[in-house]
Amino acid sequence: MKAEDLVREIERKLGKVTAEPGVANVGRIASVADGIVRVEGLSRAGFGEEVEFEDGRRGLVMNLDEDFASVLVLAENTDLAEGSEVKSTGRPLSLSVSEDLLGRVIDPFGTPLDGKPLTITNGTDMALERIAPGVTKRAPVEVPLKTGVKVVDALTPIGRGQRQLIVGDRNTGKTAFTVDTIINQRAKDLDLPQVICIYCAIGQKRGSIARTVAKLQEEGALGFTVVVVGSASTPAAMQYLAPFAACAIGEYFMEHGRDALVVYDDLSRHAWAYRQISLLLGRPAGREAYPGDIFYLHSRLLERAARLSTANGGGSLTALPVIQTQAGDISAYIPTNVISITDGQIYLESDLFNSGVRPAVNAGLSVSRVGGKAQSKALRQVSGLLRLELAQYQSLAAFSQFGSDLDEATQKRITRGKRIVEILKQAQFSPMADLAQTVSIHAAGAGLLDNVPVERVAEFERRIMDHLRTGHAALCAKLATAARMDDETLRELGEAITDLARTLL
Repeated sequence: MKAEDLVREIERKLGKVTAEPGVANVGRIASVADGIVRVEGLSRAGFGEEVEFEDGRRGLVMNLDEDFASVLVLAENTDLAEGSEVKSTGRPLSLSVSEDLLGRVIDPFGTPLDGKPLTITNGTDMALERIAPGVTKRAPVEVPLKTGVKVVDALTPIGRGQRQLIVGDRNTGKTAFTVDTIINQRAKDLDLPQVICIYCAIGQKRGSIARTVAKLQEEGALGFTVVVVGSASTPAAMQYLAPFAACAIGEYFMEHGRDALVVYDDLSRHAWAYRQISLLLGRPAGREAYPGDIFYLHSRLLERAARLSTANGGGSLTALPVIQTQAGDISAYIPTNVISITDGQIYLESDLFNSGVRPAVNAGLSVSRVGGKAQSKALRQVSGLLRLELAQYQSLAAFSQFGSDLDEATQKRITRGKRIVEILKQAQFSPMADLAQTVSIHAAGAGLLDNVPVERVAEFERRIMDHLRTGHAALCAKLATAARMDDETLRELGEAITDLARTLL
């Protein structure tokens, strides 16, 4: 018999060999170091499979080498003994999810961190790692996710099922924006179904997380929110798994026909945790010491955001990943990776923040690839030229610093730009309704506030809605339909705004 025939015969016979019923695949620990365990004998373990140690702790298979498997210990205490047994489970790492998680603070394994007992009734086991919905299962992103933040809803609107990146340096208001977005979903007058929110805190101090949870509780938003925590004091394994657990929770609601929003705050720290794990696993480092699969790590997480077609339940999962930049460098490795995965970005700039423009959104560098499809018709109508006006103002304002002789048209554009910047300012934890945004943006963009002193623009905004409700009730009711405004409606609205503006001169 030829050698090739002999090899084929052996392979054929080995293919018929099956494991005996009830026999577990068991290996033994060869070495333990820094939360990484090398296990010999797990011949049937697969990548991403959950394994069990003798003392009941769990592990996750991260590497499969020729002679051993590298397992990530999923516990804070990693003092495992060499030679002890490790048993494969044959199942992926998963989390039990149900409505009982709403209003709770948990770790990536579902363990409560808020000091109260947690019982999951009729829970569904959701794998932390799952394949994203295919193109045929998706529907176009056209339903708005209203953030309540004027500058975002007007210039870079977010749709349900979208992936919108929040990027900027430390202390520029990234977390504040995401919390405002969650708070805005509590509004009772939204003409859209309730959005379930999942806030995932990665690598943050526990005190910061506690303040965020307390604010959500104070604003009445915690009842429809799940907080998943992988804090800075937990091992890298917990920080690595936290966003996958948050995504799995969001997918549970999406697959039940609900709309969900998941905030990853932030993926820069997630990348740091994954880099630490990868270097301990001995994987080769690449650009900025990150492993070569760091792009795949975030793409397989963010691609799971989708809006499903009606035939597949019609639910949606919107992702708001947060990335921290260094000195405003959005061309660094991790920011460019995530920018290329997402459907747009909201760039928060330190110079704007420090000059008092808050939210500090840079209109020139912020973009949404969904665009006006995720806006109400009225807001889309009045915000169409806003980006152009802002961009022209910023360029002219910089130019005007070098000379005082400006023509009338330039002076008029700078005057209007100052009022637009002022009207787009917004206090933290005060999201605005869609109607109020439409009125404010129309007032500034149409030049109806050009004669109002800049310092009184905020006063105008505080008074305009009461002015409309008391003196122009019919117009207010017409605007509330969110339909596109005709010429007569625009004329009436202009007159009402002008009446109030005259009192502020």
